[in-house]
Amino acid sequence: MADSSSKFPKADFADILAANSKFVSSFKDEHLTGTARRGLAIVTCMDSRINPLAIVGMGAGDAKILRNAGARVTDDVLRTLVLATYLLAVDRVLVMPHTDCRMASGDEESIHRTIHERHGVDTRGIAFRTVKDQRESLAQDVASIRNYALLPKTLKVAGAIYNVGTGELETVDC
Repeated sequence: MADSSSKFPKADFADILAANSKFVSSFKDEHLTGTARRGLAIVTCMDSRINPLAIVGMGAGDAKILRNAGARVTDDVLRTLVLATYLLAVDRVLVMPHTDCRMASGDEESIHRTIHERHGVDTRGIAFRTVKDQRESLAQDVASIRNYALLPKTLKVAGAIYNVGTGELETVDC
């Protein structure tokens, strides 16, 4: 028998479940497949001000979205891009960090310290991958995709910074 901590906490997620019921009532995407119809993968930040598909004028089924703190190209992003390129029709990647990002406004130590001071948790065992220079980090992340041995050499990779204040994408030569 499962204990109460393993049961779905319906009261805590009531708003989510209600919203899903409404979503289901008008759901029209059952025809979509798992492929990226427009051949695009976007690597972006988890920041909730970012609506990646809307930013690039796309909708459900058009692109693959990979999100993490700071829009960094990590080992998991590279692993996911291998799957996306060979199995899900991705032939281009946009790496898209954004302005006013917490990962670009402090160093590793200050973030670890803030979490410890506010919550008493020692996070120094993990790297948050903060950035001092967003353009330089973006160029490094784009290069890591372009140079990853398991990705197709034909993969097109670009970088742009999303401005959360204006909605504009600023392309960056990488």
